[in-house]
Amino acid sequence: MAQKKFSKKTKLVAATAGLVLIGGGAAFAYWSTTGAGTGAATNADSNGTVTLVANFAPGLTPAGTRAVTYTASNPGTSSLYVGTLKNVVTTSDIGCLPADFTIPDVVSNTTVAAGAVDAPLTGTGTLTFKDTAINQDACKSATITLTVTSN
Repeated sequence: MAQKKFSKKTKLVAATAGLVLIGGGAAFAYWSTTGAGTGAATNADSNGTVTLVANFAPGLTPAGTRAVTYTASNPGTSSLYVGTLKNVVTTSDIGCLPADFTIPDVVSNTTVAAGAVDAPLTGTGTLTFKDTAINQDACKSATITLTVTSN
């Protein structure tokens, strides 16, 4: 029994017709329905923190004072609130006592905008170098550092 041979053209037409029938049927077949659903996500528990910087002039001597101003940078995506500024004094020389320096808390109550860099804060502090009537030579040329936190 002889096998019938199909030409390339016939094979191409048959393949194209098959694809149209299969593809055409899938493209227009659907079910109608109704639907409902919800979506939820938890908000961030924090937007990060601000970076606080205390600025004061050099050259403080016993019985002297320096005005301290503050800035804040907020790399976050929403505004952050800075309440009261608390300062901790440290010194670069072990003989220069941090207890010889005072600075009261400063109420700022400033909102720092998202993306702010070195934004000035409300409130100015006063750093005082006590004159203790004891030799304070260890504080000559010492670096005084204020570490600032807020609530």
